[in-house]
Amino acid sequence: MAVYESDPIIKPTDLRGILKYVPQWRNHIFVIAIDGGVVEDDNFSNLLLDVAVLRSLNIKLVLVLGIGQQLQRLAKERNVQISDVRGEGPIDDTTLRLSVEATGIVTHEVIQGLTATGLKCAVANAVRATEAGIIGGVDQRWRGKVDKVDLPFINHLIEDEIIPIIPAITHSRDGGSLRINSDTLASELAVALHASKLIYLCPFPGLTINGHYTLNITVEELRVLLEKSPTAIEERALSKARHAIKTIEGGVPRVHIMDGRLSDGLLTEIFHKVGVGSMVHGNDYQQIRQAKRKDVTAIYSITQKGVKNELLRHRTKQSIEKDIDAFFVFEIDDSIVACAALFPYADAAEIASVYVQPFYQNKGVGRKLVDYALQSATQQGFKKVFALSTQSYVFFRTVCGFTEGTMDDLPPARREMLEKSGRNSRVLLKRLQHGRTHTKANS
Repeated sequence: MAVYESDPIIKPTDLRGILKYVPQWRNHIFVIAIDGGVVEDDNFSNLLLDVAVLRSLNIKLVLVLGIGQQLQRLAKERNVQISDVRGEGPIDDTTLRLSVEATGIVTHEVIQGLTATGLKCAVANAVRATEAGIIGGVDQRWRGKVDKVDLPFINHLIEDEIIPIIPAITHSRDGGSLRINSDTLASELAVALHASKLIYLCPFPGLTINGHYTLNITVEELRVLLEKSPTAIEERALSKARHAIKTIEGGVPRVHIMDGRLSDGLLTEIFHKVGVGSMVHGNDYQQIRQAKRKDVTAIYSITQKGVKNELLRHRTKQSIEKDIDAFFVFEIDDSIVACAALFPYADAAEIASVYVQPFYQNKGVGRKLVDYALQSATQQGFKKVFALSTQSYVFFRTVCGFTEGTMDDLPPARREMLEKSGRNSRVLLKRLQHGRTHTKANS
């Protein structure tokens, strides 16, 4: 069992913290890929208890099983050579035969463990495969690739509270057995199922880049790294890193690569603000969009909470509707949880009405809205932006990189409006340079 002394492991006293995340993930689909080495670890029974906790919170799960370690052991015991361990190259007859046997061993362990936790599961032939064919002039023999995913079948199992188990041995249209790499299989399933997360559980820590463990990285940063210096990433994590990019490009927001041998590691990764694994995430702005007239009531309702606390100046529904083109909103599951606005002046733009609903505060939403506004202002050609704040000036300074200004820094029309309001707001400034306004996400 792997234990890292510095890891923020979930404790029973963290129940309130867990409960905060339950509405966010309830009824979402997580695809969890379990490497064969994790199945054989002493912590495996505890890992399946974590799986049971997730299922009890109405998180929908699909399990994909790797067999690499079991395949290697069988080959050693039988004193035979195998053509490929991971399912990434040609699969000869001997390798396929041992892969089928290894799949049976792993599947048995998983079903036995899930049964012990009281969970229902089923091995599903929900993925149809076809031969990979000839690649680079080399016949891949019994190596397969995904041909079709039977989504109604998988969803039917999930709705009946049965966890689908998808093994690394799949079958062709005529029933022939084919070996598919489990990283590939999990990635394609996550995309097809529109999963919210793909979680790779490995017998090693997540992404180590140039010898340093990485907690989170954007898909863009990872793509550039793989293109320019792939040797910076540990060889054993390369496949998962490449598939993380494909998965996110396919529409899955988050991919986690983590050590499946950690006690309470899975729950900690999902419910702790830092986690223990490496998270690859997509575009943080995908939840931000231009406001529409139908959003006026929601924006008014959100900003009124800020007005009551004297965080924001009062705006009527009519004024919001009049200026709706200046507003943008942050959505989670089609619900508006935050808003902001960008108002242009002759030589500067104002970031205003930044407010995040209390439940979503301290989660980086406000910073993302401000960052989005800064990029929008840059694209419109502004060299300077300003914000006026009575209580959030520390946020603008320390989180968003603004500096304190004076009334003289404001456009005359805006300075006159502020003087008449009597709010005595502080002036925050930020100068813009093309390509240098982004503040790195700490998702």
